[in-house]
Amino acid sequence: MGGVVPYHWAMAAPSDDPARFGLPATLVEVASHRLREAILSGELSPGEKIVEEQLCATFGFSRAPLREALRLLTQQGLVEHLPRRGSRVAEWSPTDVLQLFELRHVLERHAVESALPLKDSATALEPVRAALERMDVARDAVDRDDAHRAFHAAVVGLAHNRQLDITLEPILLKLQLPMAKNLREEARQRDAGDGIERHKAILSALETNDAALAIAALRDHGHLHYLGLE
Repeated sequence: MGGVVPYHWAMAAPSDDPARFGLPATLVEVASHRLREAILSGELSPGEKIVEEQLCATFGFSRAPLREALRLLTQQGLVEHLPRRGSRVAEWSPTDVLQLFELRHVLERHAVESALPLKDSATALEPVRAALERMDVARDAVDRDDAHRAFHAAVVGLAHNRQLDITLEPILLKLQLPMAKNLREEARQRDAGDGIERHKAILSALETNDAALAIAALRDHGHLHYLGLE
C-alpha cells in the first residue's frame, strides 16, 4: 500500500506507540480491541456516553490503558471527546454516512480506472482474495470490520497510488460504525454469508479485467441497503 500502514494491519502507527506513555502495549491492545468490539457490535450505541469507571469495572481494565485506548479510538472516529463532558461513542448523521460512502466509491472508481487492465491479475488480486478469505473466517465484529476495510483498501491498492491509499484510510476508519451496523442488520434480516457473496462478485468483476464491470460491481454491492439510506 505504498508505505501506508492502515490500522487494520497495525494496532497503532509508530507515532502512536503506547510505550511512549509508559504503558505496556498489550494492555492497550486488549483495551482497544474490547472497546472496539463493544462499539462495533452495538453493545455501546452511537451517541452513548462513555463512563470510564463503569468500563473499567465491566472489562477489568485499569484507567491508564483505557484512556489510551479511548485516545486511539478517537483518532479512528469511533469515539468523540466532548470538552468538559467526557467521551461518547461517535454518531454519524445519514448525510455524513452517504457522503463517506460516496467518497469511498469515488476513490475506488479512480483506482480501478487507473489499474485495469491488470498485467498479471492473478498476482495483483492476491490481497483482495486474502481479505475475502479473512471475511469468511471472521470471529467477531472487530475481525469482520477489519476484513471488510482490508478488502476495500486492497481494491484501491491495485492502483499503486500512495496518495489514494493515504486519502482512503481515514474514510474507511470513519465508516467503521455504519459498516458494522450494515453487517449486523444483514445478518439479522437475511444471511450473514450474503456479505461474502457480494464481495465475491466484486472480485469476479475485477478478474474480468473490465473496469466498467468492476466499477458497477462496487457501486451495486449493497453497502447502503441495510442502513435504509438507498
